[in-house]
Amino acid sequence: MSADSLLPFRRRLIVFTFTRTVLNTGFRLVYPFIATFARALGVEVEAIALAVTARSTLGLSGPLLGNLGDSIGRKRAMLLGLSLFTLGFSLLLFFPSYPSLFIALMLGAAGKIIFDPAMQAHLGDQVIYARRSTAIAVTEIGWSAASLVGLPFVGWLIARQGWIAPFPMLAMMMLICISLLWRTIPDDPTPSATRPSLRATWRSILNHEAAIAALATTCLLSIGNEAVNIVYGLWLEGSFGLQVVALGAASSVIGIAELSGEGLVATFTDRVGMKRAVSIGLVTTACACLLLPLIGRSLIGVLIGLFFFYLSFEFTFVSLIPLVTELVPTARATLMAGNLAAAAGGRALGAVAGPVLFSLGIGINAAFGAILSLLAGFVFWRWVKVE
Repeated sequence: MSADSLLPFRRRLIVFTFTRTVLNTGFRLVYPFIATFARALGVEVEAIALAVTARSTLGLSGPLLGNLGDSIGRKRAMLLGLSLFTLGFSLLLFFPSYPSLFIALMLGAAGKIIFDPAMQAHLGDQVIYARRSTAIAVTEIGWSAASLVGLPFVGWLIARQGWIAPFPMLAMMMLICISLLWRTIPDDPTPSATRPSLRATWRSILNHEAAIAALATTCLLSIGNEAVNIVYGLWLEGSFGLQVVALGAASSVIGIAELSGEGLVATFTDRVGMKRAVSIGLVTTACACLLLPLIGRSLIGVLIGLFFFYLSFEFTFVSLIPLVTELVPTARATLMAGNLAAAAGGRALGAVAGPVLFSLGIGINAAFGAILSLLAGFVFWRWVKVE
């Protein structure tokens, strides 16, 4: 029996989930506290939004950075990505300024761009397609746990120790994650001398119609989601006067919604088929967008609306990931990096559009999200063919 098979796979999933909780808390903390960071740094909210847009634009480098999972190996790429995150978030402890925040967000994003595709490719290597949705859904708990646990903790730290406090704390926790991954994940195999070049790998992806359609689906879905995501903190603070700790607590509602979406993926997607699950999710997401302004006239209504909005999006997005892992198996990490780039590009466009649309009211953001979800559904159903 190989050393790889001796490692309990369940333990590996736990390490992945914990690591992604820390990584995603660092990625998501800017959203509910965007006004808090702007006030502390003496800049306009638009300056923080610009940093978010630049971070999302960096995601377009995913085809290059994310390819490291194919070129240098899954484990090496994962450790490199987490090291970049640690470096960036440590910087703010010594240089608390807007440029340092900008750099921290960029290095954190680079780490995520490298880590996520390598991890997803590792799962694609290890788990059969018929059960892959369940395995990936488990690791995606790290996304919802960031809202459910990580962001309330960030709000608590900011309220007591200032806006800088979460950054060195997350850097220290990431060092623990690096140690766990080093011990738990098997070493990469010796690189093959005949490994295809990046150019050849991307040629195989660009010639694959279903892969391109899947990337377009991810991009369109992400544009619509980010157009709401970028302004929900401003909406809650402006309409209901929520303060920093309450904003963190409101994020727990989103975390519960996302956790529920991931639970649905684990129990539902493999049974009905990934294409059908994604199609259902896209239509449901459009409906959730339209529902948001209709019931968002009270705080309870807003929280209910946000719950269904994030639940439907998370179910759709996570159901799509395992489908994409099997479209071009010979370029698995690179395609997953492309999927991350498509999501990042969508978030960049949504981050630009969101504040502009919000000047006309949250209803415009919601309608925009619904239209983009339906358009994504058309592209997905028409061109994504699954063997």
